[in-house]
Amino acid sequence: MRGGEQDLRAGLKALQLELTDSQVGQLLDYQDLIGKWTKVYNLTAVRDPVDMMTHHLLDSLAAVPPLRRHLRNTGQEQGACLLDVGSGAGLPGVVIAICCPEVAVTCVDTVAKKAAFIKQAALALKLPNLSGLHARVETITTLFDVICSRAFASLADFTQWSVGALAHHGAWMAMKGKQPAEEVAALPPSVEVFHVEQLQVPGLDAERCIVWMRKKASLQLS
Repeated sequence: MRGGEQDLRAGLKALQLELTDSQVGQLLDYQDLIGKWTKVYNLTAVRDPVDMMTHHLLDSLAAVPPLRRHLRNTGQEQGACLLDVGSGAGLPGVVIAICCPEVAVTCVDTVAKKAAFIKQAALALKLPNLSGLHARVETITTLFDVICSRAFASLADFTQWSVGALAHHGAWMAMKGKQPAEEVAALPPSVEVFHVEQLQVPGLDAERCIVWMRKKASLQLS
């Protein structure tokens, strides 16, 4: 068994997330890839493989079951497009691309080397549903069904910067630590929170949640 595989499989079991052996291998290869690139390009501050497993992989994997539920509940199980904003090393975008091959994932970052890493990861991990984009999110006009971020910016900034890329039926999926009541209160009237989902990340003793948001129905534009 590869290093980290036991912890990963135990975490997947705790999350009730079933993946193939091939997907487990891709996740471990992805972690190795982050480790190699970080030595040269400083992709992430977390460098210890054990910490990387909990703080990066399992933290991102905890968002996969809620995402799958959302897509199922909205009838978008096949052919959905997801934009990961401020993706950095591809968290959670690359993890979602591995776990949900039916979802087309675009990871956008303003740092060229981070977008280049995503492109390299897509090739190395053989993920045809993953693409990296070097751009500011405000300039994106392609529409996405889900726009996600992980510890990226305040909810108000996140939604304001990416609103032009959200499909009229789309949802924002913001991964946060503890429930950000002040950030929710600061959202503009055009954005509504329709669900706050608590997450339990295996091996991580910290609060995590997903704040699900959408455009207010009366203000939705196609």
